[in-house]
Amino acid sequence: MQSIPAKRLFLIDGFGALVSALFLGVVLVGLGDKIGMPKNVLHLLAILPIFFAIYSFSCYFFLKTDSRLFLKGIAALNLLYCCLTIGLLLLYDHKLTLLGWTYFVAELLVLAVLIFLEFKASSKNT
Repeated sequence: MQSIPAKRLFLIDGFGALVSALFLGVVLVGLGDKIGMPKNVLHLLAILPIFFAIYSFSCYFFLKTDSRLFLKGIAALNLLYCCLTIGLLLLYDHKLTLLGWTYFVAELLVLAVLIFLEFKASSKNT
């Protein structure tokens, strides 16, 4: 399997983070009880991807040198975000609805693929 260039991964990560922030901070908050996750938790989870998007877009537009370390950085942040999300899912499992579980599991699966691709690209000897 051919790896995706680091520059493109930063762009994908940035746009994905913005989509996550929009869904978590606007769409899911608007759905309220249909999700089951408290609004303050959704807001917290929405703020973090905004910072990740700023990081990724900054790397995409301004990084001119070897990007492997920066790619490992966003991959590690994404991994920590997944751990936080899993912890919150366990904490609020009694409140989450099927729709809530579906959204968060889908988000975690997408992030898992992205994290894998980012770590793979960051370990290339180029």
